[in-house]
Amino acid sequence: MKVILLQDVKKQGKKDDIINVSDGYAHNFLFKQNLAVPYTETSKNVLDKQIKKRNDEEDALVESLNEIKKKLENRVIKFKVKTGKNDQVFGAISTKQISDEIKKLGFNIDKKNIKTNTNIDSLGVHNVLIELHKKVKFEIQVMLEK
Repeated sequence: MKVILLQDVKKQGKKDDIINVSDGYAHNFLFKQNLAVPYTETSKNVLDKQIKKRNDEEDALVESLNEIKKKLENRVIKFKVKTGKNDQVFGAISTKQISDEIKKLGFNIDKKNIKTNTNIDSLGVHNVLIELHKKVKFEIQVMLEK
């Protein structure tokens, strides 16, 4: 029997997959647990509409995030830091501090979206990756100065 999965089912498939299962498994488990619906032309049309709607919403989200990317890309965020002997910085700049500075510019970016590959603990310019979405990534520069 062909069914359309409504949720991920272990060892069977992912949401929206169309799979073949035995009649007993479909009736006694998948349908009773609301994990699947029978495959018909009507259910296939409904699935196609839902997938198209989700794709359109994701495209709109990516487009709005690209607008933020254009405004922030290649920006330099400056931090005044205290230094000791030989210009060593006390402490390091965290992703939370970078997020707070970006909020001051009018953009709400969570600290979890800011990726640093090294500690920002020396004077100079450091590149920081911001990943707003798997399709929207860009770099900003963080400058530490006395």
